[in-house]
Amino acid sequence: MRLLNRTAGRLSRHRRGPLAGLVVLLLGLLISGSLYTALAPAQADTQASETEQVAHGKKLFLASCAFCHGKNGEGIPTVRDGYQIGPPLAGVGAAAVDFQVGTGRMPLTQPGQQAPRKPVVFSQEEIDALAAYVASLGPGPAIPDESDYSIEGLSEEERQEAISRGGQIFLTNCTACHNFNGAGGAMPRGGYAPNLHDVEGKHIYEALLTGPQQMPNFSNGNLTPEEKRDVIAYLGSIRETPEYAGFTLGGLGPVSEGLFAWVVGIGGLVVGSVWIASHTTRSKKSKVNA
Repeated sequence: MRLLNRTAGRLSRHRRGPLAGLVVLLLGLLISGSLYTALAPAQADTQASETEQVAHGKKLFLASCAFCHGKNGEGIPTVRDGYQIGPPLAGVGAAAVDFQVGTGRMPLTQPGQQAPRKPVVFSQEEIDALAAYVASLGPGPAIPDESDYSIEGLSEEERQEAISRGGQIFLTNCTACHNFNGAGGAMPRGGYAPNLHDVEGKHIYEALLTGPQQMPNFSNGNLTPEEKRDVIAYLGSIRETPEYAGFTLGGLGPVSEGLFAWVVGIGGLVVGSVWIASHTTRSKKSKVNA
């Protein structure tokens, strides 16, 4: 017991000594320096990589996009007030770039009411660089992760519930343009709602988030990320469902079905009636002549 008291007394005297504060300071600097050495290089490498990606994206942008969107993404107005060759890109976010360039809509071949889907021009690495550069112009929606639009991690019961919820959301908000099974349709002023049957889930999520062309954007305040995921799950279930009803007529619903009924159905009845009437008349004439 006396030994412990003596040891404690010595430690107490050393703590109050003039060198104790210096030792503690040196020990703190050593620990903080070691942590910085361990962590700082990784952060520096990440920042350098992001800077290089943005610089690469800017070069691609100046070569392929600046003609319409301006050298700094400010947009280029036309002679007519309120019209622009290319809109400003500050604030559209990386998601808009990934959608437009990843589906081949951009670069635009020629001006028109709507940018059609085309073969993709850039590689995924170049698309990521362009998206990083545009994202650096102003804050905007980021490119979603696979977990945002996929239901792979859900159980079968949860998947069916997600598909059911997505169907209700789609029928409420989307069928006016894309019709009930996502086959697309005509829009005012020369536009159209595209077919969604072969569109990737990531691009559907980005379209909901950014609102390309005449489509309204559904922010997370309008549709939560889970609801967007459910809509994508519903569209995926449509693609996987076999058609049992014979001719689908493009899946366009009452428009194509009504046109088919008028042209083929009623048209066939008219032709059949004319044919019967003409042959009946000829048979009566032949009897009279006999």
